[in-house]
Amino acid sequence: MPDLTLTGDPDADRLLSEDPLALLIGMLLDQQVTMESAFAAPARLAERLGGSFDAATIAGMDPDRLEEVFREKPALHRYPGSMAKRVHALCAWIVEHAGGDAARIWEDAADGAELVATLKGLPGFGDQKARIFTALLGKQCGVTPTGWREAAGEYGQPGYRSIADVTSTETLEQVRASKQARKAEAKRAAAG
Repeated sequence: MPDLTLTGDPDADRLLSEDPLALLIGMLLDQQVTMESAFAAPARLAERLGGSFDAATIAGMDPDRLEEVFREKPALHRYPGSMAKRVHALCAWIVEHAGGDAARIWEDAADGAELVATLKGLPGFGDQKARIFTALLGKQCGVTPTGWREAAGEYGQPGYRSIADVTSTETLEQVRASKQARKAEAKRAAAG
């Protein structure tokens, strides 16, 4: 894994760079909160779990206890209850289908289309999240199965569209500005 700079927090970025599960959970949590907050949450979760950060440990937790961990102040997400359930379900899926190894999700993919299809089947992942994560893996993590750019769609192309394009504070701001411009354009189109 490369040296990712997604959060502005060196410890959180180090965990994302070294632990595929952390990166996958960060992507799962990337909704209704800032990108950097979502991707910093796995490091905070690992700390709250006393360093035991693996899919089997999380999947084996009582879901209510995991929700309590998510709700501890400051909460790990704007919606700690539903996100704790999704993280629990994601980890259970990884244990059942990938032997507890999150990296197998992309290591076992025959091509980009299969990777996106597998990601779309994960708890908490839809089409857009699967394409963005595929782009993140391809652009920054060296995970480039045949056809990954095509499978990632617009997110696989050069530009500043998503977390896949964040490599510094400056690019984070460029991605944020691009997202705001797209939202404003969509709003104008809907109104007009």
